[in-house]
Amino acid sequence: MTQNPFTAVFDAQRTAVEQSQNLTHDALEAQKASISAFSDAMESSSTLFESNTEMTKGAIHAYFDALEASMPEDAADFDEMRELVDDGFDSASEAQTQSMESMLEMLDESEAAYDEFAANYSEMVDSSFDAVLEAHGQVEENVSAVAENVEDATDEFDVSA
Repeated sequence: MTQNPFTAVFDAQRTAVEQSQNLTHDALEAQKASISAFSDAMESSSTLFESNTEMTKGAIHAYFDALEASMPEDAADFDEMRELVDDGFDSASEAQTQSMESMLEMLDESEAAYDEFAANYSEMVDSSFDAVLEAHGQVEENVSAVAENVEDATDEFDVSA
């Protein structure tokens, strides 16, 4: 293909289309990464909740130990109070664990659904951009042919005659 005044314009347009295609793929990948990061953060918060529960339960037990040590023997049944605390924390932990497991399962399903959507969308984007680039190439060829014809015609035209 010969150089003509339109070559630079077509090159710039082709580059812009290709960059748009790359940006679309980058955006899909960024969304996939954000879903995955959110899922990871939820898993981390679950672990943090469990650690916080154990630490708080331990602090309450230590408080009961200190109270029990400072009171006369058999003044209060601290074992029963410890058991109540343990039962309360166990119930809360179980509810939190079930809730978190449901949330993580939902996120996994959402991530899988998005991956499928992204793959399909990516194929559609690629075929659309391929069609645009093919049409763009044909227009460029046509313009180049017209430019060559005009150049040939001007070369044949003798101004001195």
